[in-house]
Amino acid sequence: MKHLPSLKNLFYLVNLHQEQNFNRAAKVCHVSQSTLSSGIQNLEEQLGHQLIERDHKSFMFTAIGEEVVLRSRKLLTDVDDLVELVRNQGEPMTGEIRLGCIPTIAPFLLSRVVRHCQSHFPNLTLLLKEDTTDRLLEALGKGELDLLLLALPVDTRGYHSMKVGLDPFKMVVHKDLQGAFVEPVDYQMLPDESIFLLQNEHCITGHAISACQLRDSAKVNPFAATSLHTLVQMVNSKLGTTFLPQMAIDAGILKDTDLKVINPPGEAPYRDIGLVWRQTTSRISTFRTLGLEIEKLLQEK
Repeated sequence: MKHLPSLKNLFYLVNLHQEQNFNRAAKVCHVSQSTLSSGIQNLEEQLGHQLIERDHKSFMFTAIGEEVVLRSRKLLTDVDDLVELVRNQGEPMTGEIRLGCIPTIAPFLLSRVVRHCQSHFPNLTLLLKEDTTDRLLEALGKGELDLLLLALPVDTRGYHSMKVGLDPFKMVVHKDLQGAFVEPVDYQMLPDESIFLLQNEHCITGHAISACQLRDSAKVNPFAATSLHTLVQMVNSKLGTTFLPQMAIDAGILKDTDLKVINPPGEAPYRDIGLVWRQTTSRISTFRTLGLEIEKLLQEK
């Protein structure tokens, strides 16, 4: 058998590419900088190609080095999946799941999911990360996360997805302005720049615009909020209206405000909530079981 490169050295290389700094990469790998450097040099000798161009102050990955990093990420992810497969053989709801979730879901659902798993699956540990959809998908592809809880639809080519429920959209207005919002609401009757939305990197903005058929951009205020809580404060100051997902309302986001909930135009606009995972994972049974449990939670009032 050929003398194969060690997984440890591939791990060093991937983390150096991630950190772009020898000292930081060594800390991530819990080794000394000299150990990490020696491991990568050993990897280059084994492969017979230069992976990194170095000088006294900087370095850069060669073209073949970039390709080796890309394939090493997949290889290391597959090894992790293999270990989990053997470790949890016959016991799918055990071990760790690195779960990523978007900010418009995480504060309103994750605590319930964690408590439910602690109660029903005590041998299962959820390690949580909150971020935007694009960054979570990138982390999933790199093997840094195992599973994502997202608002669909998103581009999930190359991944498997499972819908676990739907989340209706509602409009909220200050009680003093409620008389101006006669249902069914006509967007064209609203003042220009009276609708507040999140920044574009939050997928709920696109979902709300699409689901609620909001086509007139003149009605949207140029201020873009970073969170649903900020939107609530803007509307509570009588500056306009916004869209909120029902799960946020159910979780009490309107508590201690003077806001009232009304139905937006359209046929019960909503967003789908779903799980996303890599096609190559060996933990499909675990993820589908967790998906069914989240589906139950979403159906509870």
